[in-house]
Amino acid sequence: MPTVKAVQNNLPFPLILIVAITMAPRTEEELSSYGVMDPTMADALARFPVRDPQPSDPYFGDDSHAAFRAHRATTLREKHHLRYVPGPIPEHVSEEDRKIRVRDGAEIVVRIYRPVKRPARGSPLIVMYHEGGWSMGDLSDEETNCRLFSRELGATCVNVDYRLAPEHPFPTWINDSWDALQWAAENAASIGADPSLGFIIGGGSAGGNIAAVLAHIARDEKLDPPLTGQYLCVPVIMCLMPPALISPRYRAEYLSHPDVTTNIDPVLKVSCGVEFAEHLHRNLKTSWGDARFVPFLYGAREGGHSDLPPAYFQVCGLDPIRDEGLIYERVLREEAGVKTRLDIYPGFGHYFWTNWPQLQRSREFVEDTVRGVKWLLEQKP
Repeated sequence: MPTVKAVQNNLPFPLILIVAITMAPRTEEELSSYGVMDPTMADALARFPVRDPQPSDPYFGDDSHAAFRAHRATTLREKHHLRYVPGPIPEHVSEEDRKIRVRDGAEIVVRIYRPVKRPARGSPLIVMYHEGGWSMGDLSDEETNCRLFSRELGATCVNVDYRLAPEHPFPTWINDSWDALQWAAENAASIGADPSLGFIIGGGSAGGNIAAVLAHIARDEKLDPPLTGQYLCVPVIMCLMPPALISPRYRAEYLSHPDVTTNIDPVLKVSCGVEFAEHLHRNLKTSWGDARFVPFLYGAREGGHSDLPPAYFQVCGLDPIRDEGLIYERVLREEAGVKTRLDIYPGFGHYFWTNWPQLQRSREFVEDTVRGVKWLLEQKP
């Protein structure tokens, strides 16, 4: 963030200079150290590996995307009882599903979480978008965060079940997400929220990508009330864009890409850029040239990344999209003057906290999330 310094001079008033505090790019040594697997992560992977489909699974032997989606949902559901908040907490948080209409006439579901004991000052508004590569996932993926934000921070949360590719290719998910955000803004009072106390969007992985895109759209479209924060958890910012397409200005820090460094992440098992490109073209029907998919591209457009709300990042060391988040955090902070907060988890992989929720580090991650979003709520425009 910039600081203000008074400079001595011969004028009858102080000369004020705005000095940007910048940091040297992260070194290859530092970035590589983040990618050394933590012994706790290695032990968990050895004792509790992410299981392959079994003959008892109804989708066993099926190599379709639908089967892959079902397997992901099944393996995560098997661990729900180990999560920080294993299920509903009706004594603290109420939950209500509503259907809202989006631009093409379809209806999508949003789940609204409210504190049972409403804060005397009112409830800020938080809108969350789930992970799953824009083609998997559901409301259960963000329900722990929404319950905690409501219980611990007194927030009204809206959890958005946007439509998924390949059945609903790009730009359906971002259109649904923007329509849901506008709905939340327009209906804040009726769902018990006061955005003047804070209006935050957030999500993880693909959900973090959606939040990063929406922060720009909300700025450009002058969303009213305006956003006051963005929670970007292991966000997809360059969408595994080939290193050759990354500006030389940032390429030296773009080392976690699987075409540069062998990927050992136990969850996001992308072996090369071509593999992701196939998913991008076959399932998502989009390209690396659209800022609504690659939010980093907004930097080259009018307005760039300026005038965005404060951002809280969580980034994992083994994650092949690690450096996308780290570069973007630095760009927001140093080039765009956006307030940021960053937590890094060296030696741990993409979404380790949901795949190994029994780990102490997973519990710490969830607690960091609440602290980080609380920090967002404390920031002033």
